[in-house]
Amino acid sequence: MAEVALVEAVTMALAWEMAHDDTVVVFGEDVGINGGVFRATAGLQEKFGKERVPDTPLAENMIAGMSVGMAAQGLKPVAEIQFMGFIYPVVDQMISHAGRMRTRTRGRLTCPMVLRAPYGGGIHAPEHHSESTEALFAHMPGIRVVIPSSPGRAYGLLLASIRDPDPVVFLEPKRIYRSYKEEVEDDGEELPLDMIYTLRDGTDITLVAWGAMIKETLEAGEELERQGVSAEVIDVATIYPLDMEGILESVERTGRCVIVHEAPRHCGVGAEIAAELAEKAFMHLLAPVRRVTGFDTVMPLFRMEKQYMPSTKRIVKTVLDVMAES
Repeated sequence: MAEVALVEAVTMALAWEMAHDDTVVVFGEDVGINGGVFRATAGLQEKFGKERVPDTPLAENMIAGMSVGMAAQGLKPVAEIQFMGFIYPVVDQMISHAGRMRTRTRGRLTCPMVLRAPYGGGIHAPEHHSESTEALFAHMPGIRVVIPSSPGRAYGLLLASIRDPDPVVFLEPKRIYRSYKEEVEDDGEELPLDMIYTLRDGTDITLVAWGAMIKETLEAGEELERQGVSAEVIDVATIYPLDMEGILESVERTGRCVIVHEAPRHCGVGAEIAAELAEKAFMHLLAPVRRVTGFDTVMPLFRMEKQYMPSTKRIVKTVLDVMAES
């Protein structure tokens, strides 16, 4: 068992699946010779050859189109988009073809492809390099959207995504690519998709988050404990399909909920969770559901980026406000 960072866990999962399944092909811009912008595919071309780890032109729509074609013909493509800010050209292929393949062919064909992309802010990158538009893909029927928040979950969830018969958008929070390491056993064991992971038990309030925001949310849980508030922390992990049953079960016990995400507030995944809670858990709520999010603006570059990102302090303040309301 090795101690690895999240980006290294991604590499481990790709290498395991390629070694045990000859139909898995990894490709994208600079993924071969250079090992990708963040080195997530480092060493794979040397190990598996250029035919299974080819570099592609700078053409995201083509990358997605190739993935759909490969998947329909028996391969399991894992395509990398360098940054989520460059992912928009793939939307046509994903919504028009990848997500519809199963229904279009009445189940005769599926589309077992994975579209990987580093996403989110917090690394002081230029414009188009700090996007957090996961809600866009969560609104596309037929496509899973998976976001790991730790090395262990990155490893297990990526294996499950590659093995899934339908298309998966796998978003990797680059802010925590190398922020810490944990022991991950390279045993090929996948983790289940479409379910939440409870990272911290609590009785007073449920904190719901995903991706890099899990770090600040867990920190907020610890600070709240020191202030006498018992917070349960849930990692959504798969934002579509959403495990609302798991979230509802927690909120029905605690009676309160705060949702945290760095994406803009308007029409975010947090709004969907809040709406579901209002519809199905209203009688259990002791206070209104609150959100701590990014702002409805493009990520402000460099000096204002820290102010844009939800902080531990903002989460704690919102929770204390909710506690005061009930």
